[in-house]
Order: sequence, then structure tokens, then C-alpha cells
Amino acid sequence: MTIPSAAVGTGLPPVSMDVERGRLRFFAQSIGESDPVYTDVRTARAQGHRDLPVPPTFLFAIELEQSDPFAYLTDLGVDLRQVLHGEQSFTYHALGYAGDTLVARSTITDTYQKKGGALEFLVKDTAVTRGDGERIADLRSVLVVQNPEVTP
Repeated sequence: MTIPSAAVGTGLPPVSMDVERGRLRFFAQSIGESDPVYTDVRTARAQGHRDLPVPPTFLFAIELEQSDPFAYLTDLGVDLRQVLHGEQSFTYHALGYAGDTLVARSTITDTYQKKGGALEFLVKDTAVTRGDGERIADLRSVLVVQNPEVTP
């Protein structure tokens, strides 16, 4: 399987999420975040926040809001059984808060191969904005697709 180079530049449908306090608390607890600013509204406000702030790395979850968050890979002919998480990075511009509606807009920005095509890489850049258009963060994810038909 080869990821088509024509995939580069493909924009994916935007995904939105209404950020809820309970969800932020659950996420903070699940990642072991012990700072009460992420779970207690009084503490958050005492530290100058208008509500519970979105914990680091939470933003990747926005795209999981869709019924089939990996449909774009299937559409490209990628066998999901061969996909590995390669890397992920976040560049923050502003904080998101409980009560915000956040929107993720993703674009496939690169594909490349290594090991003679045994490993293929798909790079996806995602801009996350508040509903009013304010930029919250830029995310980059790299997926690795193993190509079992190629022996390195």
C-alpha cells in the first residue's frame, strides 16, 4: 500500500467540540494531572482564569468527536491494522476553557517513505480555534504506516 502523494493538501472536514467542565476534570485525572487549576473552578479563578483551562494535550481529542475519526485513512486505502502513532506536537497560542466551543481544521501536509517503502509517514497539521476564530493551538501529528508488502 502506498499513501498517494496527491493526499498532500487534502483538507479534512472541520470538527467542533463543546468543552465541558466534567470532561476536563476527567481528562486531567486520567493523565495524572494533580494541579487543582484543572479540576477546581475556584482555584482556576483565583489564579486568573475565567473557568477551568484545557489541560495540555487535551486538544488532540477534538478530532475523536466524529463518528469515524480515521475515515480519511480508510479513504486513502490505509489498512488501520498497520498504523502506528509516530509523534505529536503542540504549539499553543492561547488557552481554551470550559464553556468554549473549539474547532479543529486539519490538512494532510506531507507524506514520505523510509526503509525502501516499508514505512510510510503521513503528516497532518491541525489548527484549533475558538468558535469566534481566535487561534488556540497548532497541532502536528505523524502517523507511521507499515507496508507488509515491502521488505526493507
